Amino acid sequence: MAELSGQQAQNYAAIRPTYPPELFRYIASKCPFRRLAWDAGTGCGQAAASLAALFDSVVATDINPEKLSYAPAHLLPNVRFALTPPALSLPDVHRLVAPPGAVDLVTVAQALHWFDRPAFYALARAVLRRPGGVLAAWCYLSPVVDGGEVDEIYRQVFEASAPYWSPESLMVKEEYTAVEFPFEAVEAEQETGPVGGFAAEREMTARDFVEYVRSGSPYQTARKKGLELFPAELVAKLERSWGGEGKQVKKVKFPISLRIGRVGEDGVDH
Repeated sequence: MAELSGQQAQNYAAIRPTYPPELFRYIASKCPFRRLAWDAGTGCGQAAASLAALFDSVVATDINPEKLSYAPAHLLPNVRFALTPPALSLPDVHRLVAPPGAVDLVTVAQALHWFDRPAFYALARAVLRRPGGVLAAWCYLSPVVDGGEVDEIYRQVFEASAPYWSPESLMVKEEYTAVEFPFEAVEAEQETGPVGGFAAEREMTARDFVEYVRSGSPYQTARKKGLELFPAELVAKLERSWGGEGKQVKKVKFPISLRIGRVGEDGVDH
């Protein structure tokens, strides 16, 4: 994922949806211990903040210094934020994250599709507790607003963006169903996902919603090609449909797709 400018990182932090507490309670319930969690690709620290309430310590890492600058480090005394190189080596992960077998949970929120997954999985296995260390990765899907005209307007923009989806973004569009995930199921009767039933939320005005759509990778790709996927007339229509001249605050929901698994006794996942 490309590095963000200061203004882009600020906008990113302001409009990302909030993950529900029940998502983290579910994930933590699958961990035999809750001593240390590693939030990889932490961005502005949203997931790390929730993990801090459930684990003794959290290490939150990202390659983007601009995003990390908006993380609430001063409010989270048991979270250590760390800037990592884009290509994280095994010595790096032991130096910046944890020694072998010390991590109870690794999380990746809305970022796994940008990773070199085989390399990342190897690093996760190197620090996860054996047996039973858990890796949880999730993405959130297309927003749902009112089940009516606003959602129909978004659908139009979404369909227009289809030619500009990168292979990485397509993984999100496909709800991580095709992402390789070589870990054991967290319970014998389950598989490794995707697990549904959770949703991120954000209270938004019409303008917030437009900014959220415009922050997406497909929109940014089209814009670089000189194409406007959300033209002024469509924005005006959205604001009229939104209510209160677009200033009404609505709760926007983003369904979540979760992949979760654990390392086995010997660290080899079947």
